[in-house]
Amino acid sequence: MNRLTTPFGSYDLTRFPEDPRDRLRAWDAADEYLLRHLAAGTGERGPVELAGRRITVLGDRWGALVTALAAHGPAQITDSFLTREATVANLARAGVDEGSVRLLTTQDAPPERIDVLLVRVPKSLALLEDQLHRLAPHVHAGTVVVGTGMVKEIHTSTLTLFERILGPTRTSLAERKARLIFCTPTGASSAEEGGTAGNPWPLVYTLGPDAGAGPAEGLTVVNHAGVFCADRLDIGTRFLLGHLPKGTGARRIVDLGCGNGILGTAAALADPGAELVFADESYQAVASARATYEANVAHVDVAHAGEGGSTAEFVVGDGLAGLPAGSVDLVLNNPPFHSHQATTDATALRMFAQARRALRPGGELWVVGNRHLGYHVRLRRLFGNCELVASDPKFVILRVVKGEKGEKSEKGEKGAGGPGSAGNGTGVRSAGRRARGGRRA
Repeated sequence: MNRLTTPFGSYDLTRFPEDPRDRLRAWDAADEYLLRHLAAGTGERGPVELAGRRITVLGDRWGALVTALAAHGPAQITDSFLTREATVANLARAGVDEGSVRLLTTQDAPPERIDVLLVRVPKSLALLEDQLHRLAPHVHAGTVVVGTGMVKEIHTSTLTLFERILGPTRTSLAERKARLIFCTPTGASSAEEGGTAGNPWPLVYTLGPDAGAGPAEGLTVVNHAGVFCADRLDIGTRFLLGHLPKGTGARRIVDLGCGNGILGTAAALADPGAELVFADESYQAVASARATYEANVAHVDVAHAGEGGSTAEFVVGDGLAGLPAGSVDLVLNNPPFHSHQATTDATALRMFAQARRALRPGGELWVVGNRHLGYHVRLRRLFGNCELVASDPKFVILRVVKGEKGEKSEKGEKGAGGPGSAGNGTGVRSAGRRARGGRRA
């Protein structure tokens, strides 16, 4: 836990899930710069009057901004369930009633009127574009718009979006590698240029033969803004699609960190009797997964109504934390290794641990990841076994099995990459001939 000191007060803030070993703070210099500007002004621009004005904060990373501004009743708009949970915890720690802040997601309708719009520039330029389009009809000529971000996060393309959708835009001088964005909305013209009519999101496309999607060829993909690799199939997912497990007899399959849901959708088509769970911490991702599933599989529900046809559940949350222990047969996972701008394996490791808890004895976790991340070491330590299903110069696909009553498998431990294991460069045993869809790496 770290203490943020601002002109509005001092606050003990954490990320979510809270981890005392985590050295990453719940705010950075960009948040501090914005709060100083609101209270005292920057250069030739004076402080911002907040009293009695309707304030909206877009993209607050861990709730630092709305916690500091809670006395003014702001609305927070976020794409992240983890951000929302962090905000609730940070508000409570500060002694602020949760009802003082209106918590909204990027899928919710924006506030009807916005007098002060504060934007923490997101990593995804597409998400910024989508949200500015959605917010444009709700700002007016008198709205104060201030963005903030680290210098490395603010590019010419960032400023172009503000200017094209809202109005004339300029930046501040940099302080501690952070910068502010000042935008002057043009009122009615902002609503005309912005709004849903000019919004290119969500993006819908079909996976053609050149996509290399294997069993997913011909499927429709729906990507809301902010989903990883939104304009094309990401190469890790494409690799796993070509090696999806077959004939597992899985009754309940989870697409963990589902993104646009193409992995789970392909699994549903291959196993029409299975129940699918699409889980992600991103509201945009789960909305994408739902739309992708409905575009390709929804007719199966109707055709097999009462006959064991595919059904699906869509969960925005902290991975598999909300699922009962021992309730899942198969987990498919293409884990992220970034948290905003930070590179970290914390999310992947948390997903692996959650999968072990959620799987039934004999249940399987299939993971695709970059070779250099070394996931096999962590998986072998957690499950006691790890098998290489397939590999190429960039990616590996790993399969682990949960032992009876959750214990580690001695067989897997012996063959999981010690001296004498297969020379595949990953330190894990290569899969030979198996009845469950594996192939020789």
